[in-house]
Amino acid sequence: MKDKYLRETRMVDFSNPAIQKLIQNMKWKEMGEFERIKAIYNYVRDDVLFGYNIDDGISASKVLADGYGQCNTKGTLFMALLRACNIPCRVHGFTIDKSLQKGAMTGFVYRNAPKNIFHSWVEINFENQWYELEAFILDKTYIKKLQERNPECKGAFCGYGVAVKDFRNLIIEFDRNNTYIQSEGINQDFGVYDCPDELLKEHHQEISAFKAFAYRHIARHLMNRNVRKIRER
Repeated sequence: MKDKYLRETRMVDFSNPAIQKLIQNMKWKEMGEFERIKAIYNYVRDDVLFGYNIDDGISASKVLADGYGQCNTKGTLFMALLRACNIPCRVHGFTIDKSLQKGAMTGFVYRNAPKNIFHSWVEINFENQWYELEAFILDKTYIKKLQERNPECKGAFCGYGVAVKDFRNLIIEFDRNNTYIQSEGINQDFGVYDCPDELLKEHHQEISAFKAFAYRHIARHLMNRNVRKIRER
């Protein structure tokens, strides 16, 4: 069973020299299994900043080179690091309502975005149990700034890449538990897949060629600017 959750793929390219060098420098393989998972999770969450890459189908090494990512792309990097460190994992695909992205998306970008946005989280097998890990998507600095900007919000919050029931008590730390940050926005469940390559063969962002071009060359840069403004205030 474990073999298919540890294999390398085009997207989960953990033999890439940059990924191997990172693993060596961070000494993750020298840690116990729990500490290893937690350290990799924290790295992907906080050292790989929240931002929008050119495409969901890029490789883990490309995400690492970019230094930022969103749910699908950070998930690919997370899986590559986990598998390289002998932690079995899989990907779970969904769509989320675009209202979750309002604020990161603004103006014409938000108005022209598809209602259902492709989404995924990573599931790890640890101590014979599967854990759902989603909260690696947003770095803690970004989350802290969002909370500071919205001091009146004590309960549910939806927007800026967040969809949660309790904005003040987020479940974003891994301690043998599931973690979530966008799950309240899910509106369609595609199920689990061995790897993102297989997920994207069957499901992907439904968008016209023109809108895909506009996203790659205009919209995502505006979205990344919005995210940076929030983080740097």
